[in-house]
Amino acid sequence: MDGKFDNDIQAVVDADRAHVWHHLSQHKPYETTDPRIIVEGKGMRVWDQKGKEHLDAVSGGVWTVNVGYGRERIANAVRDQLIKLNYFAGSAGSIPGAMFSERLIEKMPGMSRVYYCNSGSEANEKAFKMIRQIAHKRYGGKKHKILYRDRDYHGTTIGCLSAGGQDERNAQYGPFAPGFIRVPHCLEYRAADQGAPVENYGEWAANQIEAVILAEGPDTVGGICLEPVTAGGGVITPPEGYWQRVQEICRKYDVLLHIDEVVCGVGRTGTWFGYQHYGIQPDMVTMAKGVASGYAAIACLVTTEAVFDMFKDDATDPLNYFRDISTFGGCTAGPAAALENMAIIEEEGLLENTTRMGHYMLDRLAELKDKHAVIGDVRGKGLFLGAELVADRATREPMAEKKVQMVTADCMAQGIIIGATNRSLPGLNNTLCFSPALIATKDDIDQIIEGVDAALTRVFG
Repeated sequence: MDGKFDNDIQAVVDADRAHVWHHLSQHKPYETTDPRIIVEGKGMRVWDQKGKEHLDAVSGGVWTVNVGYGRERIANAVRDQLIKLNYFAGSAGSIPGAMFSERLIEKMPGMSRVYYCNSGSEANEKAFKMIRQIAHKRYGGKKHKILYRDRDYHGTTIGCLSAGGQDERNAQYGPFAPGFIRVPHCLEYRAADQGAPVENYGEWAANQIEAVILAEGPDTVGGICLEPVTAGGGVITPPEGYWQRVQEICRKYDVLLHIDEVVCGVGRTGTWFGYQHYGIQPDMVTMAKGVASGYAAIACLVTTEAVFDMFKDDATDPLNYFRDISTFGGCTAGPAAALENMAIIEEEGLLENTTRMGHYMLDRLAELKDKHAVIGDVRGKGLFLGAELVADRATREPMAEKKVQMVTADCMAQGIIIGATNRSLPGLNNTLCFSPALIATKDDIDQIIEGVDAALTRVFG
């Protein structure tokens, strides 16, 4: 910093209040209270402008900083690359772009091509555009519909909100793009709300997708976009048999399977990608947050060679290639950071740690469930976990969102940052969300659990 900001943190706070428009925030309270400024981070901890230390159990607030804060080797790799070449448009290649694409594909058997861009929303838009262009190239424009799932979230653009299964996030932003069709969620804990059977729920939930395809007309449905584990919609782990049946349905009706790994990708669930737990082969995979752990902006759309080949031909039609560009997909900082991020995960055994600590944290959450009647369900995969709060265990009546937010606020006051579904799902913003960095230790998890335990006791008695 320079000038008045050198030694005056209050000047920073004042400038922030006067000029910064924060994400997901109502700014009216900032007229009388200071906005929070995060000043520094190290490992799994961050410090605010008052010097207060916080244990970050959500990896940067939005499931991003997978390898933790303060990684000098990533910062140095980015610095060195920016001095050599900071940017060139993605119509040409770069050394880190080529290197990371090869390393990434090594982790994704069956996949082949990497398209660089700068955010998860943008990566999903690219996938939607590819499906639409394939519909025009191969099916006379007819097979253009894209299915998406209730409670899933795919980004902030109008196109992504058109494929968004969270009605409160979508509210006030319509009308939306046509041709996006919703299918039911796969949350087994809420199966009764769907009138679903107790047995074979996974197959039943997948078959609802087939029913939608048949109702719309298989010759009109070109793709389906799904999260491997639903993230902001309540950390929903798929029920047994679900993904295998989804794969069968997609192949039966020639529907491209697009897996949105923006949250789950690059280690979050204990494998490189969430879909790899379930033995399926997607046609497209999108990723962003954990790709470089927030050290640089990068997102990727990865496809099979078969998808790539649909845009590669000798036809005289000048519109036959994928006519798309992402300006900041040409930044070299992203793949440079991603290479170091991936190396750290490998060298420090963070996939294995995520699996071990994920099992440990799920067990600790189950202990909280035994102690606190307001916890109706705990679930998750790796270090991506949720605890659904209810007003009544017998009826599974969702806990009021205001009460859930009181728990997160209490944890914040203790110096522990946790997440929760909020302003997303009408009447169902009742899940506490946890995604500590992949470097988490038992001591870190114990501190998180103890903080949540204390918060639940204070809020609910």
